[in-house]
Amino acid sequence: MKTNRQFKIILFLALSLSLFSCKKDNSYGSATAAEIETTFDLSGHQAVADNLTEDANNVFMEAAANKNLLGNSFGFLPVITSNNLVGAVVTVTPTTGFPKTICIDFAGGCTAANGITRKGKINIQLSDSVRKTGSKAIINFSNYYVNSFRKEGTVTWTNTSNTTTKSWQCKVENGKVVAANGSYWLHSGLKEVVQIAGAPTPNNLLDDIFLITGNNTITNADGKTRDCFITEALQKKVTCDNIGTGKLKVAGAHHNALINFGDGDCDKIATISIDGQAPRTIVLR
Repeated sequence: MKTNRQFKIILFLALSLSLFSCKKDNSYGSATAAEIETTFDLSGHQAVADNLTEDANNVFMEAAANKNLLGNSFGFLPVITSNNLVGAVVTVTPTTGFPKTICIDFAGGCTAANGITRKGKINIQLSDSVRKTGSKAIINFSNYYVNSFRKEGTVTWTNTSNTTTKSWQCKVENGKVVAANGSYWLHSGLKEVVQIAGAPTPNNLLDDIFLITGNNTITNADGKTRDCFITEALQKKVTCDNIGTGKLKVAGAHHNALINFGDGDCDKIATISIDGQAPRTIVLR
């Protein structure tokens, strides 16, 4: 009799644990397949948007260096850059004083040595020398493409440097990326950028390395939105076309995606995984 009672208690506990586990599993896996696919797509879109913003900054910095607008370079030394501006026409007005307007015109298309083709115009309003604390650069785009992606919106760089650290705040407003097939996505965000290498050699942009933190929002054409948070600072080397390391969390309603930009290789590859599942590989641009 005692044995039978013990058996019933054990059976009851087993059933209770089973039901609890099922409820927990259902809650954990409550995201639909469509939600997960949307998160995968938006994660990839955010990775592309981040890289296009970084590319625009590289182009701007190179133009500023070539036109002696950095502010703390050594005029008697040559400027060393990635030569992203091959074929582009850069105009600066007025010739003296600030603020200045910079127009970088790639016209119908210019292909740099690294194989990236840019066309259209980047227009910049620069309040003061790029490396002067408090200076601001407001970047807009006119029918501007990087390879097959059209970039729109406003990117504002504000110099937040102090006596020991070179840093900027990057604000993206009304960002839009249009792919070759006509699909598009919107993005906005606020990030902090700190230079961790290259500051002592202002004329050589090729040794510059930056760490990026912050957050942003990505929205597809159907109005589906995900919030993105940098969980491990993104590292961008000027000598690499894309972000090389760092992680970005993309928050869904019932799940999270993690974009992993890799181990520092200068490649076009990143991976996306959802809640620890097998990752997918994406091409950044």
